Amino acid sequence: MPREAPYLEVADSLRARILRGEWEVGFRLPSRAQLAEEYGVGRNVTQRAMDRLIIEGLLEGRAGSGTYVRKPRERMRMVRSRHRERRGGSPFRADMKERGQAGTWDAHSQARFPAPDSIAERLAINPGDPCVTTRYEFLADGRPVQLSESWEPMAITDGTPIVLPEMGPLAGTGVVDRMHSIGVEVETAVEVPRPARATQAQANLLGISVGDLVLEIERTYYDCDGRPVETADIVVPDVRWEVAYEFGVDRA
Repeated sequence: MPREAPYLEVADSLRARILRGEWEVGFRLPSRAQLAEEYGVGRNVTQRAMDRLIIEGLLEGRAGSGTYVRKPRERMRMVRSRHRERRGGSPFRADMKERGQAGTWDAHSQARFPAPDSIAERLAINPGDPCVTTRYEFLADGRPVQLSESWEPMAITDGTPIVLPEMGPLAGTGVVDRMHSIGVEVETAVEVPRPARATQAQANLLGISVGDLVLEIERTYYDCDGRPVETADIVVPDVRWEVAYEFGVDRA
């Protein structure tokens, strides 16, 4: 098996020392030069290792002072489950209510937006077909916690009261309820989670640092005939959420 890059090996060792309590919260780590000598590597290697642990949230750099062990961040658990879509109303608002927090969001929709190639493929439509795209910033007690960009084919919703997700009689409800109101029964949701690093735009909206870990979830809803009716890219900051998937087990 090939060896890990030297900075990853150093990062693994530093992480282990922090997690087993050798260095407590608030402890100032030895300098890059001292760690480089201890591990027999160059200073650039120890810098990359420390940068990685800063991104992971285990360390924090203080200008002109050094690098310190960081207080563990509180993370909420987001459960992705088929039961989540059976509550009625907004699944996000219900999730936040269970935690005693107020779930709100800001949204901006644009109608008749031509579907890019990647979105058209996910929605089984032609590139350039008109869609409604909506960008969401989700907040818990006013604090940004999640982003989403949703796409719906106008061939399904055009001329109906739900063409704009955040306007009309069902504003603020989930995709399942909205589609049901126009006779489209959502039967399946498929999610593809992928780890990523926060872009500048995502970091600005979420109040995190560029390069912080995020989980990008590509979600697509399908109706009873297997037709995609909505697809979205959800961005979850790792520093605030851990994502768990719940699914039933069929008995023999």
